[in-house]
Amino acid sequence: MKKIGFVSLGCPKNLVDTEVMLGQLTRAGYEPTAEPAEADVLVVNTCGFIDRAKRESIDTILEMARYKREGRCRRLVVSGCLAQRYADEIAREIPEVDAVMGLDQLESIVSVAEAEDRKIASLVADGSVVYLYDHLVPRVITTPRPYAYLKISEGCDYPCTFCIIPKIRGHYRSRAPESILAEAESLVQQGVKELILIAQDTTRYGMEIKDGPSLAQLLRGLARVDGVEWVRFLYAYPTTVNEKVLEVMASEPRVCLYLDIPLQHASDRILKAMKRPGTRASNERLIEKIRQAVPGVWLRSSFIVGFPGETSADFEELMSFCREMEFDHLGVFTYSNEETTDAFVATEAISAVEKRRRRHLLMRQQTAVSLERNGRRVGSLQRVLVEGLSSETDLLLRGRTEGQAPEIDGGVLINEGNAEPGSFVTVEVTEAHPYDLVGRIVAEPVGAGASREALHGATDSNDSTSGTGA
Repeated sequence: MKKIGFVSLGCPKNLVDTEVMLGQLTRAGYEPTAEPAEADVLVVNTCGFIDRAKRESIDTILEMARYKREGRCRRLVVSGCLAQRYADEIAREIPEVDAVMGLDQLESIVSVAEAEDRKIASLVADGSVVYLYDHLVPRVITTPRPYAYLKISEGCDYPCTFCIIPKIRGHYRSRAPESILAEAESLVQQGVKELILIAQDTTRYGMEIKDGPSLAQLLRGLARVDGVEWVRFLYAYPTTVNEKVLEVMASEPRVCLYLDIPLQHASDRILKAMKRPGTRASNERLIEKIRQAVPGVWLRSSFIVGFPGETSADFEELMSFCREMEFDHLGVFTYSNEETTDAFVATEAISAVEKRRRRHLLMRQQTAVSLERNGRRVGSLQRVLVEGLSSETDLLLRGRTEGQAPEIDGGVLINEGNAEPGSFVTVEVTEAHPYDLVGRIVAEPVGAGASREALHGATDSNDSTSGTGA
């Protein structure tokens, strides 16, 4: 049997593309392998969003090229965002690459893998990509079985000046709700208990279609799929978080009390330069509204430091905003000066060293904020999805609350009690750390319909008026 090896880089949206290609290949008789030295065909599904991701993609392609020269591999394929953006350059600079394929060609992966000649697609990053998979396309889930990503739309129409994604992945286009529900049912049959909805902007789902579906309707439908325990969504956009979505979060026990809403900055001047909606004041009101509408919600946001023109005063305003808003989770990125974006400058005034310094300061502040918020959860009861043994020691189990998304947030270390991976248990929180909670199992596995009032939730009965720093 022919063996296929994949390296998937970048975001969960790219991972779903990898899983779709794997589905095509396994249907054609290929056997997946995690060992590059065993693969007849190697595919690197690249990220091309920011400079660091581009460097990682190039380094990975070069690493896989070694197996082409020295090992069993007879064909090296490059796909994904970097391929869509730099196909000609990849083909010219890395002769070991046998094929470069774009985002509209995912379902052609078998013919690309089996071709004998060099196949370099004519690709452009001009917003013209239109592909959108559906539930009829075979897909191989690569995430740990308790959870899987479910892509509900593709592309983006926002004009953010720092972002290349709309040019790479095309205009916003939503999947049919029937297709999403059918895929959800298939995932549950494979053992998935947590569905994580992803898109470039999940809260815009259906809005580009006249009388189209809404995210609130979709969430309610997914929460009623037999066997689903948790439904969460990532990548909300501040102007498309509406009352109906918040009402579903508050009323549906299977919809996680978790909102990931990248705000990018707090200075009105920088937000305007980024072409981001709103102001610091409007974003403060939005966060207050969310916490009032969804008691107990955990909030994640992400920000960019070092954007062209960001002064010390702008950065201090960002620090102040994050301190006052008390996010549960925070991601901070240094600005990447990407050619062909509107924010690109020939010479950056803010050095890489200064960008890293600002990121360090904001993350150090957030460590104290996160510790304070987690400290308020000591003594509470939390419903936890057990993932298995801790990677640090097999003396501890590791799991997550509904307020912790996989890969990007902390988790719960269980130091007393036993449970099988994939099961839900009630955990009493006994210790708090900046990113992780520690606790002991105090009850048998609980169902998704368990009353939230029966579990003493996090901290946010008073968060609508929260403005104090850590």
